[in-house]
Amino acid sequence: MTENEIGKIVVDCAYQVHKELGPGLLESTYEACLMYELREAGLKAESQKALPVVYKDVKLEVGYRIDILVENKVIVELKSVEALNDVHLAQIITYLKLSDCRLGYLINFNVKYFKEGIRRVVNNL
Repeated sequence: MTENEIGKIVVDCAYQVHKELGPGLLESTYEACLMYELREAGLKAESQKALPVVYKDVKLEVGYRIDILVENKVIVELKSVEALNDVHLAQIITYLKLSDCRLGYLINFNVKYFKEGIRRVVNNL
């Protein structure tokens, strides 16, 4: 499956979660529900996946965690905030670079309309 095929399923699953729950809940609730939907869709998804930093050939475990890694190809960073800002975008860009993944989604569930809370991010390696 390509990143784009996986991404379409991720967006569909996230939409279902938002449609069912709406805004206003904790990020951890949306994460658990999205994990359920992704697995129901037949995808391998890992939550709170540790992301080490390699510095001068030394692997450092410094506490970075990807909210959801799908099929070892697509990163999903979840938020439940008033509005996405530049630091949220910087976070997913950094995660894409550190993981060598090409595609990520920044999803804020705390919005009235789902389309207002999703951002597709591509790492051109």
